[in-house]
Amino acid sequence: MSAQGVTFDTGVLVALERRRQRAWEVYRRAHERRTTITVPAPVVGEWWRGRSDVREAICLSVRVEPLTEPIARLAGEALAEVKAATTIDAFVMASAALRGDVVYTGDLGDLERLRTFFPSVRVLSI
Repeated sequence: MSAQGVTFDTGVLVALERRRQRAWEVYRRAHERRTTITVPAPVVGEWWRGRSDVREAICLSVRVEPLTEPIARLAGEALAEVKAATTIDAFVMASAALRGDVVYTGDLGDLERLRTFFPSVRVLSI
């Protein structure tokens, strides 16, 4: 993990909630290095199924990024080019691309397809 920021997708939040070792290693390393962890707001909507102590702690320890018009437009352009992509995944990649973040995911295949539109975004599996 480099000094640049990281972006988490829904799969990483689920893995953290389920206490998966690899997800917690990435999370801890980012915090130790004072690396900003960003979670786009639509990801929270896809993941959140009611308040729990674990969910609350995760949200308080990351930067939840609001959906802005530039992110929405960039994601829409990606969806026009990558037909099999989902909207939430496009938001994740657009968000990361605008900051130069590395994306951590629980589903490498889905985000790798979007790399055709976002070739500068590095995607890593947890």
